Amino acid sequence: MSTKNINPNEQSSQSQCKMIARWLRRGKTITSMEALNLWGCARLASRINDLKNRGMNIDKEMIVTPYTNKRVARYFLVKNNK
Repeated sequence: MSTKNINPNEQSSQSQCKMIARWLRRGKTITSMEALNLWGCARLASRINDLKNRGMNIDKEMIVTPYTNKRVARYFLVKNNK
């Protein structure tokens, strides 16, 4: 028996994925706090995983925030060098 992760907010998640993908395609980077402030996205890592599963080549770098000295992930789209 297969179990499927049921997301009660599927429509919202899909909208957030579209906005994040568009943002990254413009060459911009995003952190969790930025995603929360821009789109109310409280689960950026999950949306990034969704986009990766759809074939987007997204990577991250760990940065230290200037005010809190906390380490956070900053996501970016990897450019193909062809």
